Amino acid sequence: MSLRIRLILLVTLALALSLTLGGTLAWLNARHSVATELNSALTVARQTIGSGIASANGSPDWRRDIDRLVASFAGNRHLRVSLTGDAIVARPSVESPPVGSVPHWFERAIGVKSEAARILVVIDGQTRGTILVETVPHNEVLENWDEFGESLLTMALFSFATIVLIFFFVGHALRPLGRLNAALAAVGRGEYGTRIEGPLPPELSRLRDSFNRMSGELGMMADQNRRLTGELLTLQEQERGDIARDLHDEVGPFLFGINVDAANIGRAVEHGRTGEIAAHLRSIGDAVGHMQRQVRDMLGRLRPIGLEEFGLVAAIDGLIAFWRRRNPEIGYSVDIGDDIDGFGEAVDLVIYRLVQEGLSNSVRHGQPTRVAVVVARRAGDDMIVVRVEDDGGGIDRDAAPGYGLLGMSERVKALGGHFAIDNREGRGLTVTATLPLPRVRSDAEASLA
Repeated sequence: MSLRIRLILLVTLALALSLTLGGTLAWLNARHSVATELNSALTVARQTIGSGIASANGSPDWRRDIDRLVASFAGNRHLRVSLTGDAIVARPSVESPPVGSVPHWFERAIGVKSEAARILVVIDGQTRGTILVETVPHNEVLENWDEFGESLLTMALFSFATIVLIFFFVGHALRPLGRLNAALAAVGRGEYGTRIEGPLPPELSRLRDSFNRMSGELGMMADQNRRLTGELLTLQEQERGDIARDLHDEVGPFLFGINVDAANIGRAVEHGRTGEIAAHLRSIGDAVGHMQRQVRDMLGRLRPIGLEEFGLVAAIDGLIAFWRRRNPEIGYSVDIGDDIDGFGEAVDLVIYRLVQEGLSNSVRHGQPTRVAVVVARRAGDDMIVVRVEDDGGGIDRDAAPGYGLLGMSERVKALGGHFAIDNREGRGLTVTATLPLPRVRSDAEASLA
């Protein structure tokens, strides 16, 4: 059910309740009005008849005076007056004929019954007859019914006009929501440049501003995702190129050497020079050992060797040993807290990659004399600090951050951490990552996992 229909139904319900309340009050007022009017008419009739009888006493033609008194009530809307008696001719007053009809349910709802009063006609001390005065509620009820019908018709027309106006006004007021719906649909299709413009009511203007901010942030995130995807593809191609180069430069020649040694062994056997076979076999063994070391290094770049088997500390020590063998002139210091004993596969891998990329970035580009690695828990909160610091040349201020630093930043952000670079051009570079400790799962969560 649409919001417009719901609002109209609510307004209709409110109007219906108002009409019901108004009808109840009108019914109570009508009942009181009819009873009051009839009681007043009966009281006035008693006083009038009493005065008339008093005036007729002593009159030589008192019968005529009594007849005129009864006839004076002819056409009265509220009373019926009749005269009876042995000494006079009985005659009723002429009622005012009712104009219109009243529904029986309304007359029963008013519930005012006819009342009667008998007044004795006493002339010269003798009772000559009786004047009967009866109230006639019908005409007064009919008058109230006419007023009630007019009021009801007026309220019905007013309610209908109100509902029609609300239908159009609510439709006009909800038109901006249609624009918002169209804008949300556009964002759902990936059109993050969509904006809602134009003046709006205060409530909807806040909603518009929030939508525009959301759309802008989604656009920036989409741009960032496209950029990161491009960087990821570039890094993949670089990694493939490095592996291909290592295979070509390091493994290929030794495979060729093994092939040559195997051919030489064949020729030596063919010509009976068995003494040469041992030297060729040693050469093949050396080549295989060299290729194994190269393949192990390549696998280490693809997946840290020892991280899962021996733990985070041992894997980081292996990284330091790797660079110390290749660049022994650089001084390496490692400070790993005693409480660093692994935080789960995801966090450990990120810490390892941060240290790996930080060392690689420092050694390859900074030309340092000293590199320091720190992995520790920060005092006061559940955070892990990973820092790689060197005294090299730093990063040129005009140069954009490389893919390695961007990749480190994205890894940290993915875990809800913070990544910072302190570049001291010509005096060194410090890369710091702050990671939240992984939440310890309950037994129930672990069993569900």
